[in-house]
Amino acid sequence: MFKVLVIAYYFPPMGLSGVQRTLKFTKYMKDYNWEPTVITSGKTGYFAHDNSLMKEAYDAGIRIFRTEGNDPNSILSKFGTIKIPRESVRKFLNRISQTFFIPDNKVSWSKKAAKIAEQLISKENFDAIFVTCPPFSSFVEIAELKKKYDIPIFVDYRDLWFDSYFSFYPTPFHKSIHKKLEYKSLKACDKVIVTNRQIKEKLLHTFQFLSFDDILIIRHGYDAKDFENVEPIQHEHKKMVLTYSGVFVEYCTPKYFLQAFKLLAQERPDIASNIELHFVGLLGKDHLKFIKDLKLEEFVKYHGYMDHTEVIKKIISSHVLWFMVGKKKNIDAILPGKVYEYVGAQKPIIACVPEGAAKTSMEEYKASFITKPYDISEIKNTLIHVHELYKSGRLPKPEVEYVEKHERKTLTEVLTKQFQFFLKAEP
Repeated sequence: MFKVLVIAYYFPPMGLSGVQRTLKFTKYMKDYNWEPTVITSGKTGYFAHDNSLMKEAYDAGIRIFRTEGNDPNSILSKFGTIKIPRESVRKFLNRISQTFFIPDNKVSWSKKAAKIAEQLISKENFDAIFVTCPPFSSFVEIAELKKKYDIPIFVDYRDLWFDSYFSFYPTPFHKSIHKKLEYKSLKACDKVIVTNRQIKEKLLHTFQFLSFDDILIIRHGYDAKDFENVEPIQHEHKKMVLTYSGVFVEYCTPKYFLQAFKLLAQERPDIASNIELHFVGLLGKDHLKFIKDLKLEEFVKYHGYMDHTEVIKKIISSHVLWFMVGKKKNIDAILPGKVYEYVGAQKPIIACVPEGAAKTSMEEYKASFITKPYDISEIKNTLIHVHELYKSGRLPKPEVEYVEKHERKTLTEVLTKQFQFFLKAEP
């Protein structure tokens, strides 16, 4: 069996969707003759911890090494699961962090992870290194190992780095350093994995030494096993259950959707009274206050953060699912991981999104209702239309081929074939 060293700051018991891509890859690698060893974070203070994902990692027999740095999450570890701050506070803290830490505030953890990686490489034979980003500081540190060890490095871009939708550059110097660090790291890399075409195009445009074949698109996915033997909740009412799963942060807000629903409640109370809005995940205090200010409490069911197994149950028990992506710099390159859990549930999806990767994916899915993210009137009219289809039993079904090609095991096979192809070895 071949061996791959995986560098992933975000990994169970941390929760939220950014963790799952790496967990699912490592879960299924052994099926394709690759044994993963994961270097990840130790105790952390984080917005969500998920015991069901941790159990999944242990049940898969994944070998895990943990280390802690001086990053904020490690420093806050004694508090365990922490509350998401108000968006204004989060943005302020994020800007301070991006001012003083380049490329990110996980630098100290990344240096320790690279040391553990070097220790393991000196004792064992690894056939590949797979580093998933963010944090991009881990990519910087692992790229340095290329000077000493001739092991192919595969980097997985879950998000853009340079000039991304999350970027804040207080000075031109900051922007220049980020670009130089990414250039240097990519030069040491053997293969780049991205989650959508837009990220690939931006990398090719920014770093023109990269060729088209240097970058492979492997989208987010869903794990079919997560949906096995899960019984939907039997609702006592006949209302249309519309669910959002996840958090609202940075490019994502429930504000416009809730305003649209308020308008619906005023103009068509008969329809609004037959819809339940479920939120599974984390709502900030400002979001809860907004719901109260709009007097929508009677329509909203807030479940808080739940283990992944319970989230799946809520999703498949819904009639319609919803997500949004707002408008920001280079936002066309964002494709939330939650979208493919929705795809796995094979439910109709209301997508309030701009042009870009998210819209393209929903067009391919077919069972979708796409609106502009901030158009309150359009969202309201879409709710009316979807409710009519629900009442008449005519909600659309997704494109089966599209659903099947985003199964996690299938995507892991694509990844391991890249490992294999690069090594020129038979599995």
